[in-house]
Amino acid sequence: MANIKITPLGGVREFGKNMYLVEVNDQIFVLDAGLKYAEMDMLGVDFVIPDITYLLENADRVAGIFLTHGHADSIGAVPYIVSELNIPVFGSELTIELAKINVKNYEESRKFNNFHVVNEETEIDFGEAVVSFFTTTHTIPESLGIVISTKTGNIVYTGDFRFDPAVAMGYRTNMRRLAEIGNNGVLALLSSSPNALSQVQSASEHEIYEKIYDYIDDAEGRVIVACNAGNLGRIQQVVDAAIKIGRRIAFTGEDMDQIIETATRLKKLHIVDRKAIIKPEEIKKYADSELLILETGRMGEPLKILGEMSHHRHKYVQIKDGDLILSVTSPSVSYETTIARVENDIYRAGGVMKMLSSDLKISGHANARDLQFMLDILRPKNLIPIQGEYRELRAHAELAMDLGILPEHIFIAKKGETVEFQNEEMVPAGTMPAENVMIDGAGVGDIGSVVLRDRKVLSEDGIFIAVITISKNERRIVSKSRVHTRGFVYVKNSRDLMRESSELVNATVEKYLAGREFDWADLKGTIRDALGKFLYDQTHRKPVILPVVMEARNPQELNKYRGKK
Repeated sequence: MANIKITPLGGVREFGKNMYLVEVNDQIFVLDAGLKYAEMDMLGVDFVIPDITYLLENADRVAGIFLTHGHADSIGAVPYIVSELNIPVFGSELTIELAKINVKNYEESRKFNNFHVVNEETEIDFGEAVVSFFTTTHTIPESLGIVISTKTGNIVYTGDFRFDPAVAMGYRTNMRRLAEIGNNGVLALLSSSPNALSQVQSASEHEIYEKIYDYIDDAEGRVIVACNAGNLGRIQQVVDAAIKIGRRIAFTGEDMDQIIETATRLKKLHIVDRKAIIKPEEIKKYADSELLILETGRMGEPLKILGEMSHHRHKYVQIKDGDLILSVTSPSVSYETTIARVENDIYRAGGVMKMLSSDLKISGHANARDLQFMLDILRPKNLIPIQGEYRELRAHAELAMDLGILPEHIFIAKKGETVEFQNEEMVPAGTMPAENVMIDGAGVGDIGSVVLRDRKVLSEDGIFIAVITISKNERRIVSKSRVHTRGFVYVKNSRDLMRESSELVNATVEKYLAGREFDWADLKGTIRDALGKFLYDQTHRKPVILPVVMEARNPQELNKYRGKK
């Protein structure tokens, strides 16, 4: 019997950041390595990746990273992991090519090249387990599910999926293979849940294409389309419609040229008229009615870039009167506030915004019936709902119970929470580190909750700085305090407050110096406490208070100091 443990390091009780560890005896199999975009309160943070502390501590046990598809929520963390661990990365041809782009764009991982292409015919024997794959339907070609076969039973990870028999080749689920996996027995199923609350059937790809075509055909001015870079199916529909109507297409998203080149080279994206594609610099050469601009944004997230366009901060495109902005993405609920703000900015700039999701139910994820269909085919003994907020994981669990799966065979995990299998029964087996690792520019993991809290305070109440110079030996103030503020109060209208604050600092320091004890940190803390209480009493605000205490030395001391140096 194999000793099996499963731990989600991300992707549970949140949307994105998919990463799941399956331990079989002494080997660790990493299923996906994704990121999620920063939430509104993560000021300055670009995106978030999983905590890989456990992998670093057990580097010699990691068999590899197995990727289901090429979206950022599944491959976005790969560069940051392989820069620390030289472990093999497995995925379909397109997925691997997209992962390579990410890896080469991160300086610390550019030399990594341990990639391996797999397909649903591939079986890899790692001794402790055999890893195989099956094709699934998603918004990007060559999506795969993963099967880890052990002596105890099979672990199945669906990745993102939905069922749609009308999709094009390269997007189709292999139903025969799914039935075969179910017949072989499934010990545990890790199944995607983000659309578990919906009973509505998603629109077919043909319906979506017709709606996109109508939007573009009806537009008199420019059409600016916002689409996730990894949603190649949607990009294909936009390109096909634009070429048929006779519009020129400019790709303005970051890394988009690389993605388009890779997808066309692998014949996953077909552009029937290459002359229709223009460079962003050529946009001004064409009439508005001849243009379609496809924006995919940074890391595949285009909505924020639309805001830059509306404020005329985009390098190539400024939204103006007559522009139609068409969002063909299906953003998560957490982005509703961002969407409302961006839409308002677009209308203020003179454009009109339309959301494809307002007219059609579009989703690359399985709805409630699809989830039950997957459960019915695979008939797992145990279910671990993944990828989704808690309410979605709970809805998935209830769908499973409707099919007869007992509650004790369903595990709604927290990040870092491990479950172990004993006689085919799931048993909690402790936790491991699973904090958010925040990426801010070139910084990886150097931002924690304290930094975010300070950024939040700075954004809301500003900063208050008090500077004073003292002589430690003579226990006296050499230069009385001067106070400065940014983002707290308007100084010209608050002169009394500033003067009283300065006097309070002087009095606080004099009282401290009159005592016997002296500690620089303690002195600054005393100033901070006194100022904080005073400013809150006066304004009911809590700015970040930064005391700066300088020491003045006499010439003899300075000469002595220089001599030592």
